[in-house]
Amino acid sequence: MRRSRLARITSAAAHLQVFAIAGISAVLLIRTWLASTGYPKLGAGDLHIAHVLWGGLLMAVGLGLTLAFLGERARTWGALLGGAGFGTFLDEVGKFVTERNDYFYRPAAGIIYLVFAVLVVLAQWLKGRTGYTGAERTANALHAALVGVTSGLTIEQRRGAIRLVQDSGDPLDAATVRLLGMVPSSEPPRFPAVRAALAWLERLCRRPVVVVLAVVYLAVRAPLPLVGLALESSYDSLGQEREWGAVIGLAASAAVTVLLSLWGAARLRWNRPAAFQALYLALLVDILFGQVFTFIVNQFSAVPGLVADLLVLAVLGTTNRHLRRTAPARDAARGPGARAGNEDRDG
Repeated sequence: MRRSRLARITSAAAHLQVFAIAGISAVLLIRTWLASTGYPKLGAGDLHIAHVLWGGLLMAVGLGLTLAFLGERARTWGALLGGAGFGTFLDEVGKFVTERNDYFYRPAAGIIYLVFAVLVVLAQWLKGRTGYTGAERTANALHAALVGVTSGLTIEQRRGAIRLVQDSGDPLDAATVRLLGMVPSSEPPRFPAVRAALAWLERLCRRPVVVVLAVVYLAVRAPLPLVGLALESSYDSLGQEREWGAVIGLAASAAVTVLLSLWGAARLRWNRPAAFQALYLALLVDILFGQVFTFIVNQFSAVPGLVADLLVLAVLGTTNRHLRRTAPARDAARGPGARAGNEDRDG
């Protein structure tokens, strides 16, 4: 029987993250370069070669790599070049959603941010998906073996591929495991400085003083949009605002962020896992929704605030994961009634 179902690849999340990061970097670099050089024109007379064309060229090269070559390296370079091309293309979205061909169309910044926010969320969603079918597991294991023929497999890559199909009882999977055992080995890429930096960041995010500063930052940061709107209203500055829809959306998302922050802060003393989960969710609401409207109102000057939000999100996320990992041990040490007592307090 012929199967027409598309098979998912297990490395999709990683490649989508590369695609999104390359696209975001391209937009920021282009905007910075154009602003610093006075928005030069590439061409003479009536001829103007817009950078959307360079974006299309980069996307074509990235797609061509994935079509013409085998292996993860081709997919990685395809995601990198395709993402950079997509960002270069998307940077000119203001020209294509307005009749006046306006590169400086104010909502364009929010549109660009929203597109990449959706891509990042999609990558995170794919990272958590583990419910692959038997056929998909076999296909991914065979794909790993195919890649290993030319570039070899590291110990972790080989183990991960074998875990996909081991003990399934399928003769094809058993043959795949034997094939994976015959594929040449390779050493993992050595980036000691990067690994050391990531380990240092992990330790830093878990330091109590950093966690306290992150919570304080969120407590101060959450109501700032509402305070700013109130001050502008008192000085009658809002009358000059043209993007009222963005202002209303910013106020609504800020209100939700404040409520979730207060809800989390109220539980810090009694239930730290639930408290930090609420604080993490509050900041996530601001990043996924509030920042869209912030970019429309403040344009790309909102980037530093977004970077600060992402750093604090990393701290809260690290704390959240640590608390979830240590919760069973804490409950076991407190006795059988500890979990029930926590649930009663939460109720």
